[in-house]
Amino acid sequence: MFNHLVRVFRRGVVMAAACSAVSLLQSNAWADDAYPSQPVRLLVPFTAGGSTDVLARAVGQALGTLWKQSVVIDNRPGAGGMIAAEVEAKAPPDGYTLMLASGSMFTVNQYIYKHVPYSARDFSYISTVASNPMVVAVAPSLPVSNVKELIAYGKAQHPKLNFGSAGIGSQVHMADAAFAGAAGIPIVHVPYKGEVLALNDLMADRVQVVLPNMAAALPFMKGKTVKVLAVTGAHRSSAWPDIPTVSEAGMPGFNVTGWFALVAPAGTPAAVIAKIQQDTVKVLAEPEVRRRLAVLGMDPVGDTPQQLQSRIAAESAKWQKIVAANHIAAN
Repeated sequence: MFNHLVRVFRRGVVMAAACSAVSLLQSNAWADDAYPSQPVRLLVPFTAGGSTDVLARAVGQALGTLWKQSVVIDNRPGAGGMIAAEVEAKAPPDGYTLMLASGSMFTVNQYIYKHVPYSARDFSYISTVASNPMVVAVAPSLPVSNVKELIAYGKAQHPKLNFGSAGIGSQVHMADAAFAGAAGIPIVHVPYKGEVLALNDLMADRVQVVLPNMAAALPFMKGKTVKVLAVTGAHRSSAWPDIPTVSEAGMPGFNVTGWFALVAPAGTPAAVIAKIQQDTVKVLAEPEVRRRLAVLGMDPVGDTPQQLQSRIAAESAKWQKIVAANHIAAN
């Protein structure tokens, strides 16, 4: 009798395990097929009009069309992106709250802030959406017309030149620091809550230099309300082929590129992450999306979660050295 009960129990365990496996497969399949079944919130860590915001709206609209669901942009600026990142980290891990992060949020903040309210373990990484060069932009009244003149002028200035940024530790701040360090220019850093705010003050001569992402700088470039001396990438921008690279303009080997990536809260189902990544690749391949990004001076990427994590690791090592060399600290 006892042996019979053991055999029945064992059969029950096997059947339960099989049912659990089937249930898990069905759950993953459901997540892949049914997601999203309601509007998706896309957090943007910087102010409206900046590069992250402009990209989020372009890609969010395309994903919304593909998904037949609204993608609602939610701007949460401040603290180098940490305000939005904390909201994202604490959101339900169901795929309905995503964030379009700038690279510095995962490669810089941990080195300049004593307290960062999130860690790499708080997120599921989806894909790098796009990258773009920064531009060296100066105030209209600054008496320079190229990079060499800017370097000479900066070295001769007392007091130091004011460099505006999108906030302490932002990609714009790090581009400022990398440029000033390579050029040997002593500077005063002036942080804002977004690069558009810094560009507005650059246009009004309240700061003298900003190295914004090209996408944010475009309206100012088209309106000729600031002077753009160079792009920071390894190659000239196809959108503005007449503007030289910083390397060509007098600082050989200089290369700083901004990038933006989709992330979700840790614990988001793997099937949902896979669907978002695959659908992001699909929309980045659409001719209209590629045209919109090209106009912004951006290059579509669409890599895998593993490739994104490798990018973060490599750039973290680079920026850690620059942070240390420039004694950058926020609190």
